[in-house]
Amino acid sequence: MSRTSMIGLAGLALVALVTAAPADAPPLYATTKVDGTDGVYIFRYARHQSMFIVTPEGVIATDPIGLRRPAAKAYIEEIRKITSAPIKYVIYSHNHFDHIAGGQPFKDLGTTFVAHRNAKAKIVHLNPRDVVVPDEVVDDRRSITLGGTTLELLYVGKNHSDGTLVMRLPKEKIIYTVDWIPLQTVPYRGMADTYLPDIEDGLKAVIAMDWERLIPGHPGPDGRQTGTKDDAQLALSYLQDLSAAVKQAADEGRCLADAMQNIKLPKYANLLNYQAYLPLNIERYCDFYSLGI
Repeated sequence: MSRTSMIGLAGLALVALVTAAPADAPPLYATTKVDGTDGVYIFRYARHQSMFIVTPEGVIATDPIGLRRPAAKAYIEEIRKITSAPIKYVIYSHNHFDHIAGGQPFKDLGTTFVAHRNAKAKIVHLNPRDVVVPDEVVDDRRSITLGGTTLELLYVGKNHSDGTLVMRLPKEKIIYTVDWIPLQTVPYRGMADTYLPDIEDGLKAVIAMDWERLIPGHPGPDGRQTGTKDDAQLALSYLQDLSAAVKQAADEGRCLADAMQNIKLPKYANLLNYQAYLPLNIERYCDFYSLGI
């Protein structure tokens, strides 16, 4: 399968179907202020979430998360409950459509869209109907300062895509980055568009940064919306152990079917989707070690 096709699959990662739910289910969408901050919020729509920052001079928002759902409209309405200040920026975490589609309502307000240069190149190449093309790009790093708040946009290399940004609030010691540092969850299916072994180097770089709380693109299986460096270390340890096990299988000529059936990582059996996705994660690493792709 081509990498472009794999991107399309990745764009559907972790999309939750909205169906009839029990009475105690959470609302379809909600906004939560991050404890201990003056203006950092999490907007959640179903199983996707974004960060936005409210300052006296305007708002910095991230991913519209509007693929086949009216999330952007709800997102703007939630921001307007907090402030009437202009929404100055929308920053894309990466180029996968389940996170960045549906931003036109923001663009209609005059908002400037920002993404990594590689993410913009993918968007322009694929030309999706419902994705706003970024106005500005980031290469290795950029800082946006608005109303006394500074947000760093950092590129640590290829990981879940080749255009993923790590957004860091240095004063608040918070980062926002999407789809590659999950909370108590194994990577989605066949890890489409994931770069090996680069993702492990990226995780090490992020762990070495100065931060205390992580806002990921999806809440954890228990509804938890923020993580810590322990979650990042768990994600790295899982990939390292998976990589070592599959490398041994490949060296012994046991990729593909034997490895997918017989490699077990019981240390991680409590992670969400372990049973369903571990064999597909193994397939991705078998492709890397056996085929070099």
